[in-house]
Amino acid sequence: MASRREIFSFSGPPPIPSFDWNNLYHRASLVSCLVQGVYTMERDRQQNRCGSDSQARPWWAFYRFTLYQQLRDASDDSIYGAVFQNDISYQNTPNSIVPPRYIIALRGTILRPQTMACDVQLNIRFAFENLHRGGRFVQAIQAIQYFVATYGNTAVWIAGHSLGAGLALLAGKIMAMYGHPVEAYIFNPPISLIPLEQLVESEDLKCAVRLIRDIVKAGIARVLDLNEGHESHLFMNLASWRPHLFVNQSDPICSEYIGYFNHRGDMNELQLSRIERLARYSIRRILFGGGESSSLYTSEEHLHFLPSAIVMVNTVISPDFQTDHGIHQWWNPMLGQFSYQIIV
Repeated sequence: MASRREIFSFSGPPPIPSFDWNNLYHRASLVSCLVQGVYTMERDRQQNRCGSDSQARPWWAFYRFTLYQQLRDASDDSIYGAVFQNDISYQNTPNSIVPPRYIIALRGTILRPQTMACDVQLNIRFAFENLHRGGRFVQAIQAIQYFVATYGNTAVWIAGHSLGAGLALLAGKIMAMYGHPVEAYIFNPPISLIPLEQLVESEDLKCAVRLIRDIVKAGIARVLDLNEGHESHLFMNLASWRPHLFVNQSDPICSEYIGYFNHRGDMNELQLSRIERLARYSIRRILFGGGESSSLYTSEEHLHFLPSAIVMVNTVISPDFQTDHGIHQWWNPMLGQFSYQIIV
């Protein structure tokens, strides 16, 4: 039996009478539902639900998208992503968002025996900032590169949730750095920092811990002869890219993004931005990354290092982690109350 969270008629978004591509809530609802469609496809596969028993199709058909291609993990044949095609030719106005022709959506971890081994292994790779070394990431970015090369970067959007958000964010950064930025919707992305937003109440103590952390990392970066790099063409390309990040202030997986961006603002006000720029380097990746920093699929920077971003924060406090970290909050108005911030 499918759970209520998988059944579109129970858990899907409220009707949108007239879809507006300029409305961020409309876009977030669409893209998050496509990600849920990937989750549900994999659950259909695991439970052998076919035909009328399958629950996945309504999650994309509601927005008049079709499934174009599944992305499967070569290790366990699980469905971790999909390419969806827009079936509607929308007319654009001069000031409107360009509707995508294709959206590539990536799911997060499913704690079921059929997928747990590969999903947990990828989460461990993320903890050591070696996500780029997994076959899933290579296949995903190659799919993105193919559709961008074929249809152009404005015709392709990417999205992911949780572990899939990490994969999508890394792929989006690489695409942007090499001059092919794509629209990105990143839901509850993991961050490789201690979640001080959850563990520490004192704002002064949080600021002090982050400052000490940056000073230590900047010192190591200088010893390793790393530079700020803010004038390189790769940095300039990345700085022009603004992914949409969706974080929940009560979610320990992603809430430190709030503190990270606030800390960057504090460092600029204290005129310590040079230290902050040097601290962007991942010492773990440099020391333990297996010498792959020259690969086109990675860099020496932290995954969470973003010069620019559009950040949506859900400020509703829910009673459980599943709701705080779940994908459903981004289309369900009963689960969210959002603040909006542009990081430049």
